[in-house]
Amino acid sequence: MQYVAPLWLPGGNLQTIWPALYARRVEAPLPAYRRERWGTPDGDFIDVDFLDAAGSGAKPLLILFHGLEGSSKSHYAEAFAAFAMVRGWDYAVPHFRGCSGELNLAPRAYHSGDYEEVGWILGRLHAQHGGPMLAAGVSLGGNALLRWTEEAGDEASKLVSAVASISAPLDLAAGGSAIGRGFNRLVYTRMFLSTMKPKALAKLAQHPGLFDRDKLLAAQDLYAFDNVFTAPLHGFRDTDDYWTRGSAKPHLHAIRIPALAVNATNDPFVPAASLPRQDEVGRHVTLWQPAHGGHVGFPLGAPPGHVRGMPERVGGWLAQHLSA
Repeated sequence: MQYVAPLWLPGGNLQTIWPALYARRVEAPLPAYRRERWGTPDGDFIDVDFLDAAGSGAKPLLILFHGLEGSSKSHYAEAFAAFAMVRGWDYAVPHFRGCSGELNLAPRAYHSGDYEEVGWILGRLHAQHGGPMLAAGVSLGGNALLRWTEEAGDEASKLVSAVASISAPLDLAAGGSAIGRGFNRLVYTRMFLSTMKPKALAKLAQHPGLFDRDKLLAAQDLYAFDNVFTAPLHGFRDTDDYWTRGSAKPHLHAIRIPALAVNATNDPFVPAASLPRQDEVGRHVTLWQPAHGGHVGFPLGAPPGHVRGMPERVGGWLAQHLSA
């Protein structure tokens, strides 16, 4: 697989921001998603959006786990939907809790190492889908998907034929440090906290006393936010414990099904030095680390460009591993 960014869009930040805001996602309008609400074992719910392929028969199902504060409407999710539609595949975007437009009920949200939730979602999809399944995850969703694949080991093949992560911060501490500095802190951190803090405060209104409101309001980076909210709500001692236990990188050797990890080396969120080397992963893992692409960008074409190239490359790789 190869990727070279357009000359008119240089640098990791432009290759991150422009595609998310302005690049074309699809060539033709997508059909409306069909939403299902699933009750969870702990009395909460998640919403899953489906794009059903026309015709009959047991088609492959492509599942996309979105990134931090993402949804089925994210630029990459719609680009993957267009890819699945052209292939005649079914397509599903499970929303992590609180990301579907409605606050979830339980005293928890979601996090980068949420592999138990990923496993439950895949298990339910497998039970109701008649054909083979493939899974991809973007950024936070990519790390969570690989953590599930690592934990599942040989059992993963019972649910999915292959998995792929795109722009995942496989070393959460390195990614968290990078996004907390300089331009990243001013732009990306501020953007994420602008939605994460209100959701956390709404969660506090649901469950009074859940965390320290003043400490949350004072948080100016993801490290501090995770220390007050994400880590304690999900069973971690603190941010350091969460980032250590949630990172996929140390366990990539445990993966037992075909897995692709895509990371641009100019990704503003994911330092190139933190990326795994081929000798650090198992034989089932393929690393693709192009020099360009930014964070979930990978734009192509003349202005305004499009973002269909990455789903086509990743989806094509996944298709090679479809089981009968």
